[in-house]
Amino acid sequence: MSNEILEGILEGLRLIFTFDPEVWGVIEVSFRVSLTSTILAALVALPIGSFIGLRKFKGKKEVTNLINTFMGFPPVVMGLIVYLLLSRSGPFGALGLLYSTSAMIIAQFLLAVPIIMGTAKAAIESVDPTLKETVLSLGANERQLWWELIKHSKKSIIAGFLVAFGQAISEVGAVMIVGGNIRWETRTFTTSIVLQTRMGEFGMAIALGVILIVIAFIVNYGLTRLQTRVD
Repeated sequence: MSNEILEGILEGLRLIFTFDPEVWGVIEVSFRVSLTSTILAALVALPIGSFIGLRKFKGKKEVTNLINTFMGFPPVVMGLIVYLLLSRSGPFGALGLLYSTSAMIIAQFLLAVPIIMGTAKAAIESVDPTLKETVLSLGANERQLWWELIKHSKKSIIAGFLVAFGQAISEVGAVMIVGGNIRWETRTFTTSIVLQTRMGEFGMAIALGVILIVIAFIVNYGLTRLQTRVD
């Protein structure tokens, strides 16, 4: 067993440094799907989350609880929901999106939205009330107040984006259900690692695992820097 692990590590290094086309194909799909879904989620969730954080309204506590619940929504259940929606018998089956990167983007988008939304809401609410009063006293309208609060909360908001991206690129259940793990088309880091391990191809699995660990380290390092950096 130890020989297999050593051979797997050596094969993994060879695949990485010789720019194996399958390895880099998996990298391309993973980044394209995860970045697209996270950016789209940010465009939707950031305005809504900051609006909820800025306003006081009846039922805000219930909305907050709902957001917090979906922040921890099981990815495999989300994958099942998206699968049922996009399957031939589902309401959106005619679009033919199942087993495509579009389906994977939809699943990851739905998982990322509550994370970014909850982070944006919490960031806006944590801003010193004195700042809000000062900005309003200078004659700022609601849009200008919103923008000032966003600027003062940018570190927390970016951190939320990084958390959402980190979850997206390391997610396996949902993308395997809706993407089908099709070679050269919908195969990502995580789904490929699962497949290669089952097939006994430890070199490819280790190569992709090393790359994924490096990405996770970079994301977490960036998150830590954003949380500890002082203006």
